[in-house]
Amino acid sequence: MPRNIRAVYPGSFDPVTNGHIDLIQRCANIFDEVVVAILQNAEKNPLFSVEERASMLEEVTSHLANVTVASFDGLLVDFVERMQASVIIRGIRAVSDYEYELQMALMNRRLSNKVETVFMLPAEAYSFLSSKLVKEVAELGGSISSFVPAGIEKRLCSKFGTK
Repeated sequence: MPRNIRAVYPGSFDPVTNGHIDLIQRCANIFDEVVVAILQNAEKNPLFSVEERASMLEEVTSHLANVTVASFDGLLVDFVERMQASVIIRGIRAVSDYEYELQMALMNRRLSNKVETVFMLPAEAYSFLSSKLVKEVAELGGSISSFVPAGIEKRLCSKFGTK
């Protein structure tokens, strides 16, 4: 019997990078439905509002019919269950990511036995890439054109008053 498997890919996406997009596209090929979930966490002091991040994500995923964008606060497993999803997607770039993500996956498993975590590796070209690094380079006026789509680059440069 075929199952409809819905996955949730959570993150701050401040901003969305080519690494995020790579994972989203690959998830869209694996799962029936993918919900890209923007964490609302004011303590992180985001550069972009949740609405701006949602707009950017919708722009870069508009060609993927099985991908939707949502936002959440609170426990991830609660959101995943509300979305009637069964999988959490987490990207891992390095061993340091794995240690943290393993702890989170095990905690989420304790909180809900209905949800599995799937770890995915980025394409090699993006294995070093993070939103934080992209923001730092953009703020200092460096080129970020190989790290983010043109529309995202324009928004970042506008935020920092750089070109």
